[in-house]
Amino acid sequence: MRANTLVMIILAGVFGVLAVVLINIWLASQRSAMAEANGVQRDTVVVAAVGLKFGDTLTADKLREIAWPAGAVPSGAFKTTKDLMAGEGSKQALQAIGANEPVLATKITGPGQRATLSAVLGEGMKAVSIRVNDVLGVAGFVFPGDRVDVLLTRTVRSEEGPDKSFVDVLLQSMKVLAVDQVADETKDSPTVVKAVTLEVSTKDAQKLTLAAGAGQLSLALRQAAASKGETTERVTLSDLTGDTPADVAARQAELAKQAAVAAAAAAERKRADDRIDGLTQAVEKVGSRLDELGKVKPAPAVASAPEVQEVVKEVIKYVQPEPPARATVGVFRGVKLETYDVPRQK
Repeated sequence: MRANTLVMIILAGVFGVLAVVLINIWLASQRSAMAEANGVQRDTVVVAAVGLKFGDTLTADKLREIAWPAGAVPSGAFKTTKDLMAGEGSKQALQAIGANEPVLATKITGPGQRATLSAVLGEGMKAVSIRVNDVLGVAGFVFPGDRVDVLLTRTVRSEEGPDKSFVDVLLQSMKVLAVDQVADETKDSPTVVKAVTLEVSTKDAQKLTLAAGAGQLSLALRQAAASKGETTERVTLSDLTGDTPADVAARQAELAKQAAVAAAAAAERKRADDRIDGLTQAVEKVGSRLDELGKVKPAPAVASAPEVQEVVKEVIKYVQPEPPARATVGVFRGVKLETYDVPRQK
């Protein structure tokens, strides 16, 4: 027999013994765990036999009792179905309860109560509804049970410069109780809503009521696990563009100037169009008048008797004028000229 074959046989035997030892140890631990479990006291807890949603009435066929460790019974749980159904009137689910989930007193109404918002409000909390639209309501993706931040957008008039617009975070991590008139947390299809009902304190209810008339409210959906508040600051127009208030004022003034120039040009064009329309109407009236005159037949002309005109002949005669009776004679005496008036001889 070769040495390699002998070594393999020995290793196989060692591994086999080791596997048997480990299996025995595991079986012993399981037997110990089962023995300890058998020694623990058991109790019963009422759970939902089927899935329940908001407003469902609790009946015996929707509930069942299961065994539960006595030291781990949830607070507010019921041991028997009879205990849960005790009292006059039916009970309803205030929130979604999954199958085999313990039914707690905080998740159902009292005897004879209805599944309303007042039944799900916490101690000292109020329900306040705010109006939203399809965009401000996070496009319909806010459902009962979600948490949202409430943002307030305002525009304040300033006597020194242009109006100032800014956004503040009014409230943080507010629980949504209902959207429109739906309070079922199992609803998962987005719906365009007109109102959202929030669970707030008395002071926060006053803030929401005042803010509804001071500006525009919008919602920001928070992460499901992010229930803590965070440090926020006001956001203004200068934060959007990086401009200072003076830059914004200058830009608005320039826009106002351009708008005034455009308005003046539009007014001038309107006046020119009015003049052209007036001239067009005048030409149309003249054309209409000419057409009317063209349709009128002229009266026949009556020939009058010819007039006899007298012919006058002119005769021109040339008459020799008579010579003057006297004449002037000039005589130089040296360098001096002397004139004499003498009778003209015939």
